[in-house]
Amino acid sequence: MGIPLYNRDLSWLSFNYRVLQMAADQQVPLYERIKFLSIFSSNLDEFFRVRMPAVLTINKVLEQDPAAGENESISSSTLSEVLQEINRQQQEYGQIFTGSVLPDLLARGVQLYYNQPLTATHQAFTKNYFLSTILAYLQPVWLNGKPKKLFLENNALYFAVTLIPGNRPESQEYAIVNIPASLPRFLQLPSIDGVHYIAFLDDIIRTHLAYIFPGYTVENCHSIKLTRNAEMDMDEVKGDILEEVETFIRKRELGVPTRFLYDATTPLSLLHFLAGQFDIRDDELVPGGRYHNLKDLADLPAPAGLTEISYPRVTPAENKTAAATDRLLDLVLQQDLLVHLPYQRYDYVLRFFSEAALDPDVAEIYVTLYRIASGSQIAQALISAAQNGKKVTVFVELKARFDEANNIRWAKKMKDAGVKLIYSIPGMKVHAKTALVKRNRGYQWDYCGLIATGNFNESTARFYTDHVLFTSHTGITREMELLFLYLQSREQPLAYDFLRFEHLLVAQFNMTERFTSLIDREIIHAREGKPAHIIIKINNLQERGMISKLYEASEAGVQINLVVRSINCLVPDIPESRNIRIIRIVDRYLEHARIFIFHNNNQEEVYMGSADWMNRNLHRRIEVCVPVYDAALQQQLKDIVQLQLKDPRHAQEAISAYVQNIM
Repeated sequence: MGIPLYNRDLSWLSFNYRVLQMAADQQVPLYERIKFLSIFSSNLDEFFRVRMPAVLTINKVLEQDPAAGENESISSSTLSEVLQEINRQQQEYGQIFTGSVLPDLLARGVQLYYNQPLTATHQAFTKNYFLSTILAYLQPVWLNGKPKKLFLENNALYFAVTLIPGNRPESQEYAIVNIPASLPRFLQLPSIDGVHYIAFLDDIIRTHLAYIFPGYTVENCHSIKLTRNAEMDMDEVKGDILEEVETFIRKRELGVPTRFLYDATTPLSLLHFLAGQFDIRDDELVPGGRYHNLKDLADLPAPAGLTEISYPRVTPAENKTAAATDRLLDLVLQQDLLVHLPYQRYDYVLRFFSEAALDPDVAEIYVTLYRIASGSQIAQALISAAQNGKKVTVFVELKARFDEANNIRWAKKMKDAGVKLIYSIPGMKVHAKTALVKRNRGYQWDYCGLIATGNFNESTARFYTDHVLFTSHTGITREMELLFLYLQSREQPLAYDFLRFEHLLVAQFNMTERFTSLIDREIIHAREGKPAHIIIKINNLQERGMISKLYEASEAGVQINLVVRSINCLVPDIPESRNIRIIRIVDRYLEHARIFIFHNNNQEEVYMGSADWMNRNLHRRIEVCVPVYDAALQQQLKDIVQLQLKDPRHAQEAISAYVQNIM
């Protein structure tokens, strides 16, 4: 029998449920609760695009061979369990929204029309907006019963409209009307008696639908949305990587359906007609509410005068050491620095690249970019550096899901400016967050490096918690140079026997072995009666080898604290995990950092980096983790993790649904 594992998809759904709980938390400001509703909906959309195709495929395999999933925490009931949990969460979502959020909005003088007709005053106001603005974007299509005449765009909103011809009142006809995504989803309406009113774009169209169909009676209309498979296999691209990834992006929007979301009040006759029209299978039909794409709630207008509806504005703090110098690169040559995002300013990362672009002694710059900000100052600095005559080498991961198009856009700009571009390696992604600057002082070369837990992306740096290490440590920076030599070769790691990483932990080379040896050392200490303790903070824990090793350490007496934000397949509350505590933190910012602390008999070793403990991270990606050698910087990371472990409100203990399922 395999090791105990909790199903990854059910675990992820429990994470998304934790997001939903934040929307119900009365201590969270009102519009932040609404944002958590938006995040929940956006997350669920991505789940149906990326993970549901795998769940459906696994279910088909298990129908043929029930034993196929016995070692991977999946069974023939997994699909039904996933769908049941999604349905339960969506029902609770509706209860939170209608039973808590909407009343709290009204208590603040804001009425969001929801499942209710517009007043006569607002119908007159919205009629003008409908005729002058909305009408230009509407593209009604009559359905004649022949399948595939109309292609429903991925995650776009539509109305399925039932019409009664004026000259044939005994018959019915059907049409599809788009709800245009290029218009704002919400419209502020005139206030009445001091109450601010807001309407969905959907309801404005619904109210004035009759204008589109003269000579017909609109019997009813119901909202629908089709989600398409976005999990495209881009690992084995050949030839021109830019062209092939651009092709994959186009194909993704044409992916097969994974969910047909419809208003649960839709008559069965219409639902069956639509399923036949668009080739929808029964297991792809998912009932929902009157409104879809509630991720748009993030854009709900806040009428003027509302107070205490959002988190208080926080100005990122200075890193006093970095702020005191005019020459950041010179400072890094003297000492390591650690910046904690978003609590400290991201300016220091921007300064690192900007100084490198202008410093006359800088000869070479190397960087890996996974998700590039749409208005990236870092990419612009790299362009300037190349135009200033420096050798700039950038690895751009073109297979970063949903950021491919933006990465391609910047790659073309950088290439046009003279930057040497390295593209994706077949069969793996480069997820490492590293940068290296080499300065030629005539008599010596200086090396300055950056290694981060998150992307070099100034947009996400505002709401992702991450750490960035600035270092000139000789061993670390020389090994970073070796890594960039490998990335430029585009050959598989097995061909590089000369690469011996002693400081860096690099997936595909030594990462799994090093983490295993660090855990083994704690096991030895525990068996010798010495203190043995491990603290790990990651986003996802799924790789069975590392989970097995954690079980082994727990059984040996090692005390283990895990902070796992999303997927956690390690099972709590069983004999194998009796010395393991697992918490999940969901709060104002997205917990994104990866930190690894090993007690080592009171001589603690601390690592940080890009790698989660997932199959993909440890076996199909280039990831980099780095030791933090400076004792003061080690203490900063340890203090941060200890604060989170002791958080009485947001540090939610993992529960053992696995145990309940197998009883």
